[in-house]
Amino acid sequence: MGLCQLKPRRRSRGPHLAPPDGLSGPLGRGQVRRLMGESDHWRVHPGKDLHLGQIDAGSAPGAPGDRIATESVLPSLQTELSELQARLWAEGRRSLLVVLQGLDAAGKDGTIKHVFLGVNPLATRAVAFKEPTPDEASHDFLWRVHAHCPAAGQIGIFNRSHYEDVVAVRVNRLAEPEVWQQRYGLINAFESILAHGGTTTIKIYLHISPEEQLRRLDERRERPDKRWKLRPADWDDRKHWDEYQVAYQDALKRTSTQIAPWYVVPADHKWYRNWAVSRILIDALTRMDPHYPG
Repeated sequence: MGLCQLKPRRRSRGPHLAPPDGLSGPLGRGQVRRLMGESDHWRVHPGKDLHLGQIDAGSAPGAPGDRIATESVLPSLQTELSELQARLWAEGRRSLLVVLQGLDAAGKDGTIKHVFLGVNPLATRAVAFKEPTPDEASHDFLWRVHAHCPAAGQIGIFNRSHYEDVVAVRVNRLAEPEVWQQRYGLINAFESILAHGGTTTIKIYLHISPEEQLRRLDERRERPDKRWKLRPADWDDRKHWDEYQVAYQDALKRTSTQIAPWYVVPADHKWYRNWAVSRILIDALTRMDPHYPG
């Protein structure tokens, strides 16, 4: 599959990459590897097959070592991310949108808390999308999302997003198939509009196992400091695990594009998740190569 089944040594050539700013002509394979960086471990390549069930949510492909070794490099990654963000903010011409998706307890909140530790809050905008309000539901499904996209110089973070309208809507049968099926194309067009306006979109699916999800939900039930996150619907959604897997699988395959790729990150281990997401974002910003003005 295009994700190379998350085995670090088995790589697909992937799609043809357009030259980044400042380069002309097709990229050689060495240049592709250098510009893609380590994030190619997790990328869903357009046109390639994807089977989430074949990806080990407890694996750690590409990690610098065990938990201790991997966590030891996180401070340097936070510094690198902060420096790249500072350049993006100072440049003030382009933006980065980070879309986080995953099942309940996949770690979306924790990813934002740990990966973005130390970034400039003035240049960062995080939005959590929940069930649409009556006003939001009275508009097209992209209306509420577009209003929260990052401005020039910012990093925007979506905790859930417009992808709920092709996943949760599908699984819970909130719309007819002919409605949500058309949304794949509309989403691709929307993300093309963002790219035309200078926004790079990076989409990350946090992939956890049903066993790890159950452990985290039980922990939420037992701990007062986490109990507030637990919803009755979390247990109901577990009954539809297989349907969610299929819905996400289809969404990732249909909407992972060259300009707005999806990445599947094994997320059973939080230390690995934080490292992998940090690497993906640093690689994306490095390819954007923002500069201080003057």
